[in-house]
Amino acid sequence: MIDATHDPARTSWVASANGHTDFPIQNLPLGIFSPPGGQPRGGVAIGYEILDLGAALELGLFEGTAKDAAQAAAGATLNALFALGTAPRAALRARLVRLLDANGAERATVEPHAGRLLHHAADCTLHLPAAIGDYTDFYAGISHATNVGKLFRPDSPLLPNYKYVPIGYHGRASSIRASGFDVRRPNGQRKRPDEAEPTFGPSRNLDYELELGIFVGPGNALGEPVSIHGAGEHIAGFCLLNDWSARDIQGWEYQPLGPFLAKNFITTVSPWVVTPEALAPFRIAQPARPQGDPAPLPYLLDANDQAEGALDITLEVLIETPGLKQKGLTPHRLSRGSSSDLYWTAAQFVAHHTSGGCNLAPGDLMGTGTISGPTPDSFGSLLELSQGGKAPLTLASGETRRFLEDGDTVIITGRATREGFVSIGFGACRGTILPAHG
Repeated sequence: MIDATHDPARTSWVASANGHTDFPIQNLPLGIFSPPGGQPRGGVAIGYEILDLGAALELGLFEGTAKDAAQAAAGATLNALFALGTAPRAALRARLVRLLDANGAERATVEPHAGRLLHHAADCTLHLPAAIGDYTDFYAGISHATNVGKLFRPDSPLLPNYKYVPIGYHGRASSIRASGFDVRRPNGQRKRPDEAEPTFGPSRNLDYELELGIFVGPGNALGEPVSIHGAGEHIAGFCLLNDWSARDIQGWEYQPLGPFLAKNFITTVSPWVVTPEALAPFRIAQPARPQGDPAPLPYLLDANDQAEGALDITLEVLIETPGLKQKGLTPHRLSRGSSSDLYWTAAQFVAHHTSGGCNLAPGDLMGTGTISGPTPDSFGSLLELSQGGKAPLTLASGETRRFLEDGDTVIITGRATREGFVSIGFGACRGTILPAHG
């Protein structure tokens, strides 16, 4: 619901929040941080600062439901907050807006404690926002699925089940890391068409995948499915996600059970969780399916979800290479697309995931799958941009890339904009490639 917390006229006494591209007072994403010499704790991004929820509690700034939510969010993970659901999370947001409002009645009480409440984000370490028990990666970017399908099945790029089932697989949660963690090039078996036998060694075709991440809120009991009509209540927030992929390793190993070493070496997420409440102004109708496509089966179909279950977020991928840095050039933009290219909504992910009885838990993570648009400037992977490596990209530095090379840094950003509202963002999701071991 759009409410007073989204008022575009609202500003904060935290001056850096006003006009901040990602973290104005209208956003207030949640995360886990460590100040210099301190332990991990819950915080809220506001401009270039982080509000310490534990310190705010010690000052007695919360009461009632908002206090319950702040206490749940003040520890070393956000799992306890996610478990509380929508109402406490919304109460916390409303209270934070009042505390940080430049024209709020409580500014005179709160601002004198800024030195205790706020930490400079640049001085802090950001951590994973939750203890992630399980990770599921979907394949809901229809343009990406079509583009990749054309590389291998030109006459039939989408398999018959694609438009009926939200395709997904269970990934490895232990290797998920927060933005900034280096990416070690994986070793594995790979086999080129001109090779008689596979060899073991570093991935030759290392790639990124542009995705959104979805954190699960309240879970469900084993054997008890979540209805599509209430699935949105089980979503705690969103982040950016890069599900790094070793394309050559995957091409050899994925049949018949799917990717293994090609995908389990690392997944990177942005550390701030943007709440469904902050994203309320940027909800849009799920794009109409092309004529002839089947309607979702009844267990996946809800009128409200179809009317406002999609998000309008502009997503960009940039690359920073040794050559670009040597020449003093800024990161090169590889693509710019939109989250509206997803064929399924987040609520449909939850409903389908639990439809067979699978239990989700607070802090579980789901990836949307690679998000690509219909044109090359919006493709969400190098596999698509380089046509499987056959058409290398030329960067502003003169360097070329088929796939990622050691020393490259991939940076994903996301920003939600709508006329009449203040834009909000996610912060960066970045990782730098290190050479493989051995």
